[in-house]
Amino acid sequence: MDKSIIHKSKKWTKINIDLPRKDLSNTVSKSKKNKKPDWLRVKLPSGKEFTNLRKIVDKHQLHTICESGNCPNMGECWGAGTATFMILGNICTRSCGFCAVATGKPKVVDWSEAEKVARSVQLMNVKHCVITSVDRDDLRDGGVSMWVSTINAVRRLSPQTTLETLIPDFKGDSNLIKKLAISKPEIVSHNMETVERLTPKVRIQAKYKRSLYVLECLKSFGVLRTKSGIMLGLSETKKEVLRTMQDLRDVGVDILTLGQYLQPTKKHLPVTRFINPKEFDDYKKEGLEMGFKYVESGPLVRSSYHAEKHLF
Repeated sequence: MDKSIIHKSKKWTKINIDLPRKDLSNTVSKSKKNKKPDWLRVKLPSGKEFTNLRKIVDKHQLHTICESGNCPNMGECWGAGTATFMILGNICTRSCGFCAVATGKPKVVDWSEAEKVARSVQLMNVKHCVITSVDRDDLRDGGVSMWVSTINAVRRLSPQTTLETLIPDFKGDSNLIKKLAISKPEIVSHNMETVERLTPKVRIQAKYKRSLYVLECLKSFGVLRTKSGIMLGLSETKKEVLRTMQDLRDVGVDILTLGQYLQPTKKHLPVTRFINPKEFDDYKKEGLEMGFKYVESGPLVRSSYHAEKHLF
């Protein structure tokens, strides 16, 4: 059984991942290399709001990334009325070293998907909807038409719901980026994922400077709030992380998330270090001093964690 699977008990959900053999500095001692860090424990989802949403999802067979990705923050996010949906299928044209989404030849675009997502948002009474997608380099427009259709459908059925779009890089095509921007989601996010040195290994078909360009374009096209995220634990140095944070700030990014990378399967890149919560706190302080308006930084932080609070 894969050791990144989330195991459940009465009180806790514990993420099991073998610790690497190398020295982990001040995070985990050598004598406890097989012991999982206590800070990777989260309480099981609970609460009235979560229970109600779970019933709706099960009854109508709705699809959320929250469930399919075994997100450790699902209970907290659902309790706050936030849910994440993925469009353009579940097969990606890229093969990033950190991502468990299947790589291959995607199926034909299902143009009814926009209405399905919008109906799901309406049924779940989602207050803040996060939409993401696989990369669709096989499509001439990178899938932006589906993005716009989905945003418009959600607006029509749930006009009070706020929207965040976690987008691919569209190969840096400014015309496609503009089409997404003028649909006016409240937040547009594009994740940097890692530092420049590691980008060729972590995001094989992506480019560090191209991602910065995407975020810069979004601002130039009038997006009020831009957002990006970085995973830690892939052998990056503190200096590299701070450099990446500053690069993001230099192109006007408003919101930053930093979280612990967790290896989804043995075929993916290994975790080189579990970052101590204190280090995450330090990065948050540094980020706020750089001028980010909001910084989420912690071991279990993911792109959509506390997304509803980033509207400021």
